[in-house]
Amino acid sequence: MAPPGLLRLGAPLAAATRWVHGWVPRAGVGEWRKRQGLAPSSAGYGPLRDLPDWSFADGRPAPPWKGQLRRQQENEDFARRVVTLSAELSQAKQRWEKQQEEAAQEQKRLQLQRWLQPKGGTLRGGGNKVP
Repeated sequence: MAPPGLLRLGAPLAAATRWVHGWVPRAGVGEWRKRQGLAPSSAGYGPLRDLPDWSFADGRPAPPWKGQLRRQQENEDFARRVVTLSAELSQAKQRWEKQQEEAAQEQKRLQLQRWLQPKGGTLRGGGNKVP
């Protein structure tokens, strides 16, 4: 029932307040689950999601479900992509280091070339002519 003050405002407003509630979702639940080493939600990962619900009486495991097979394939694809990107990253890092080394050597060569210039008449266009 609506509060007494709202009854004076009219029935439409009082009826509209029925749908207002005071429940606010707790934002800290996901953080707590992460700190405990769990998935942020119960639908995340873990034994309840990844292991079968039952097995045969003689100990044989239950056949995998479609969702389990799909998740396993997704995990394998993700692992392959991680390995590929890691290899590409290490190659790019080696190539960058080699380029940096070559650039430093070229810079050093240019600096030495500027410092070690010929002296005397060769700079003025003449030679070392003795009269």
